[in-house]
This record gives sequence, structure tokens and C-alpha cells, in this order.
Amino acid sequence: MTTAPTETRRPPAVAGPPLGVLAVVFTALFLGSLVLGTVLAGGSPYPSPFGETADISAYFRDHHLAVQVGGALQFAAAIPLAIYAATASARLQHLGIRNPGATIALAGGLLAAAFLALSGLLGWVLSQEPVTADPGLTHAVQYLNFAAGGPGHVVPLGLLLAGMAVPGLLAGLLPRWLAWSGLVIAAVAELATLSLLFEPAAFLLPIARFTGLAWLIIAGFRLPLQRPRQTT
Repeated sequence: MTTAPTETRRPPAVAGPPLGVLAVVFTALFLGSLVLGTVLAGGSPYPSPFGETADISAYFRDHHLAVQVGGALQFAAAIPLAIYAATASARLQHLGIRNPGATIALAGGLLAAAFLALSGLLGWVLSQEPVTADPGLTHAVQYLNFAAGGPGHVVPLGLLLAGMAVPGLLAGLLPRWLAWSGLVIAAVAELATLSLLFEPAAFLLPIARFTGLAWLIIAGFRLPLQRPRQTT
């Protein structure tokens, strides 16, 4: 005698804001901080902290509004990133992920959001005249701004990617190409720690940052709300 296939019960899909939309909002705010800041500065590029103190001081002294707007948008971008991390972690747990991946994604995302918010606030500080009146102080705050918004943000962002990519690969929640690309980007993000020791390694920061933004958008739309239906 044969038995008819029976459907396994699935819990209802976890509620929460759509991950893909959160990633798009985060990316739009962050890119807006770069583009609008450059436009308001008349096309002058944001200075590197490794440049000359006089040049750095002149930029922040002459472009108060550009720096202030850029800092405000970066601070704002940290909010959807934090929500993304919390939602992704809850989604992974709902999908049955019991390994540390969901917790790593949450910790990495919250740290990345916190450092991005700090970078935005430091940008706001750099737009204030009492700070820009002192070239040495301006340069010192710019170093802090770079540390927070550079490796401080990008390295834990890699943990968010890895925390989603590993269970996405092992549990088949994400396409293999997407999961593996997330792991590669995460590895580059972790290597960006070297930028704190060797100035030339700073080129890893934009590579990990911008590819990571694209990955979060794609993964946000591809991560399922619930496990595929199984039959026995």
C-alpha cells in the first residue's frame, strides 16, 4: 500500500521590513552623502587624512555646508543598516539557522552601523568653525573620521555579509554564486584592517564597501521568507 505525500507544516513567514528595500535606502543615503557633498563642494574631492594638514584644513574651512550635509546623510544611512542587520538575523533564525551565522550578521551589522553613525557625527564636527579654525585639531578629527568610516565601518560590514553568506550557502537559502561572492567580499573587508597599518592597503576599503552595498541589495531580495515546501 502506498501513502500519499504529506506536506510538512511550515511556520508563517517572519514579519519585518523588506530587506532589499532597506538595502536600497541605506545605499541611496550613503551614496547621496558622497555625491551631494562633492556637488556642494564645487567638485572638490573629500580629502584623505594622509594628505597635508594645510590642504585638509583649507577644505573643511571652505566647504562647511558640503561637509555638514555629507555627515548628516551618513548618520541617516546608519539607521536602515541597523534595521537591515536586525531583520536579516531574525529572518535567518526563522529559517532554522541555529549556527552562529545569524548572530554574527547581527553583531557585524550593528557595529558597522554604529561606526558609520560615528563617522557622520565626526563629519558634522568637522563642519563647525571652532574646529576648522585650528588646523591641527581639524587634521586629528579627520583621522578619527577616516578610522570610523573606513576600517571601523567596512570590517564589521564584512561580518554582516559573512553571517548571511555562510548559512545561505550551507542551507541553500541563497544561490551558490551569490553566497560565494559574499564570502569573497567579506574576506576583502576583513583584509581592509591592514589600512590601519599600511596606507597603501586603503584601496581595499572602497572595493569592499561598494561591492558590499551591491551584495546586500541582491541578497536582501533573494533571501527567502520561509524554507521551501518539503514533501515526504
